[in-house]
Amino acid sequence: MIRMLALGLTAAGFAAPTAAQSWPAKPVRMVIGFAAGGSVDLVGRIMAPRLSEMLAQPVIIETRAGAGGNIAGELVARALPDGYTILLSSGGALGGNLAIYTRMPYDPLKDLAPVGMLVYQGNVLIVNPSVPAKTVADFITLARTRPGVLNYGSGGNGSSQHMSGELFASLAKVKMVHVPYKGGAPAMVDLLGGQVDLMFQTIPEALQQVKAGKVRALGVTGSRTSAALPGVPTIAQALPGFEFEGWMGVALPPAAPAAIIGRLNAEQNRILGEKDTRARLSEAGLDIAGGTAEQMAAMMKDQAVRMVRLAKEAGIRPVD
Repeated sequence: MIRMLALGLTAAGFAAPTAAQSWPAKPVRMVIGFAAGGSVDLVGRIMAPRLSEMLAQPVIIETRAGAGGNIAGELVARALPDGYTILLSSGGALGGNLAIYTRMPYDPLKDLAPVGMLVYQGNVLIVNPSVPAKTVADFITLARTRPGVLNYGSGGNGSSQHMSGELFASLAKVKMVHVPYKGGAPAMVDLLGGQVDLMFQTIPEALQQVKAGKVRALGVTGSRTSAALPGVPTIAQALPGFEFEGWMGVALPPAAPAAIIGRLNAEQNRILGEKDTRARLSEAGLDIAGGTAEQMAAMMKDQAVRMVRLAKEAGIRPVD
């Protein structure tokens, strides 16, 4: 997985051609493909106000939830390439969903112009307190004795919650039932209510409920523990070879002017470099990414390849 070494700015960000000088002259739509209250929505609500200040125009969040982010992705892919419609998404709608959907309404690698990555996010395996497992090893033993009985919620087909669950099931050799939602927040509601047994929830969406004792955290999906969840081990400690880390980024419609891509990249990197922004994201369990449009393009391609391979290895059946 590509990791950024510095919050670099694209060369285009230093140019001042007419397109960048005149843009934006009106409000900008930030389209988000997951339900309000989720981790993508959280990042949008941290970024949008500061971006509004830097651009001197309102940046208005528009939620178009569903289909693992594909509804929002298609909207932006089909929008005018004038810089007034931008996509903030997790990795599924930026490439990973190519492994899950048989008929994608757009091709993320061709129909979106990457601007830059924002954050990396790990997930955490959490269970409803009624599930009698205190550790990942306990849970694996339990799941093996109940094949096809335990169900897990996710933010939709192709979401990081879904793919984390499928990777876990494949490596642990357990059978669980996947229940997709239009975002991690509504899935969490059903986990708390006992309609689903577990989730591989994004850390920002799980934190409050873990701290309140309403769900039990068994292990994080990344290669290292999370400062936001002290004492929670990695899943890999009990299941060698397991590692899954999601990410988020911003994209524009294809053929968006390079000058606008450069300006937007420069501004979001400046925001990510601010002490307050970094603190808020860190407190939510997110790691700063940032970087250039070229780095995000490479990540999108890598994401698609990795998710296609995971889907095949895990025997995931694509959906329409």
